Amino acid sequence: MLERIKKIFNRQINEKEINYKKIQEMLKKENVLIDVRSHQEYEEGHLIGAILIPLYTLETEILKKVPNKQTTIIVYCASGIRSKQAQEILESLGYENVYSLKGGLNSI
Repeated sequence: MLERIKKIFNRQINEKEINYKKIQEMLKKENVLIDVRSHQEYEEGHLIGAILIPLYTLETEILKKVPNKQTTIIVYCASGIRSKQAQEILESLGYENVYSLKGGLNSI
């Protein structure tokens, strides 16, 4: 009963959602940073080193750009909603190390 109450009143932190500081640390290693926003949004500005794979083409493009499913992938968007969806898609495709920028670019 106590555990159930804790779940109701305490927010569960998703360990697969990370902040920008953690992303900077992770990118010092060989990881892939993917911007899942639209082409227009990407052209207006993106994180250095990010490759563009819009959410709507992610399932068809990911194997071409990241064939190794053990690669650590960090996805981001503007607010964190599309990147969370992208994380779920990638995990359903068998990618094991996928992280989403919590709050998206708006959190930086």
